[in-house]
Amino acid sequence: MKIKSISIIATAFAFTSLASCNNSTTINSNVNNADSANTNKMLDKKNFETTIDGKQTDLFILINHNGMEAAITNYGGRLVSLMVPDKDGKMTDVVVGFRNVQDYVNSTEPYFGATIGRYGNRIAKGKFSLDGKQCTLFTNNGANTLHGGKKGYQAVVWDANKLNDSTLQLTYLSKDMEEGFPGNLKVKVTYSLTGDNGFKCEYEATTDKKTVVNLTNHAFYNLNGEGSGTILNHTVQIYADKYTPIDSGMIPIGPLAPVAGTPFDFTKPTTIGARINDSIEQLKNGKGYDHNFVLNGTKVNGLNHAATVTGDKSGIVMDVYTQEPGLQFYSGNFMQSKNTFGDGSKDDFRTAFAMETQHFPDSPNQPSYPSTVLKPGDIYKTYSVYDFSTNK
Repeated sequence: MKIKSISIIATAFAFTSLASCNNSTTINSNVNNADSANTNKMLDKKNFETTIDGKQTDLFILINHNGMEAAITNYGGRLVSLMVPDKDGKMTDVVVGFRNVQDYVNSTEPYFGATIGRYGNRIAKGKFSLDGKQCTLFTNNGANTLHGGKKGYQAVVWDANKLNDSTLQLTYLSKDMEEGFPGNLKVKVTYSLTGDNGFKCEYEATTDKKTVVNLTNHAFYNLNGEGSGTILNHTVQIYADKYTPIDSGMIPIGPLAPVAGTPFDFTKPTTIGARINDSIEQLKNGKGYDHNFVLNGTKVNGLNHAATVTGDKSGIVMDVYTQEPGLQFYSGNFMQSKNTFGDGSKDDFRTAFAMETQHFPDSPNQPSYPSTVLKPGDIYKTYSVYDFSTNK
């Protein structure tokens, strides 16, 4: 079986580092010279050190030689902060988040910065079939299952191993029938900073039963910086000629639709707000943009060039590259000012966006979509990179 953006390798491969990952937390503190306070959110490691579900949580700081810095907690595998230089060289936090782990636990928005699984995006009616057997999932998004169910990977404590100053490895054993998904799934996620100011997300998984897998990261971005206001003036280019139309429950319906002549045409740089309020059914169904874009195969260094986003004030440019076939563009439509970020600002309506590299929503029920099935003996393996530069 060959899937374009999921490398499947037939082997008896096993992650030895995962052998007991559900029983104890491995936090490697051998590399600590990068674990300094983040000046933007004034992050204090102590505020992330607690016990959840009997496992230790912590905060890990990654740096590269350019001064780029990422803060990640193993609670939910969350990207807490990402500091990159703006057009004037000022370090700017382009990811919204909190100053302590308890705020993530209590947040009315459960996905800020999180690693998403076992299945990112939605599965219709919480049901799908494998080899004629129906699997029933917990429905947590109306009649549907969203981002893994009631307790997806955003709510678990991952085992963490800091490999070096710029690399963090997270592992988790998702047990058979967890949230209704079959198979003991051994998951390894590696987050790292590249030498040319990229945030790299690598995902691997193996299973002992046939299952479905769709992993991603759900960072909420504002390229002007946390607390800087609306993202509607950000410029977006998405390298996709088609998208998946959705019903009012945000489940794909009908054939793939062309973006040409619609508000979904981001084939040329366009501000997020230019057409977001157009009176068409698809924007009403998504409450704005909350749709999967079908990447058209534009390649850069062998990866799909998914999107280019530019902050109108900061001049920060984020290029998204991926092995995945799709990109979920979410324009912050459900942000409701109910949570307070690290800088004291609220999560106001459309003050952050997400660009989630992934397979298509509801793929287990859509035979024409690229498959998300993982079989025993195969390896799910995919990666994406978020590269940062400036337009000065």
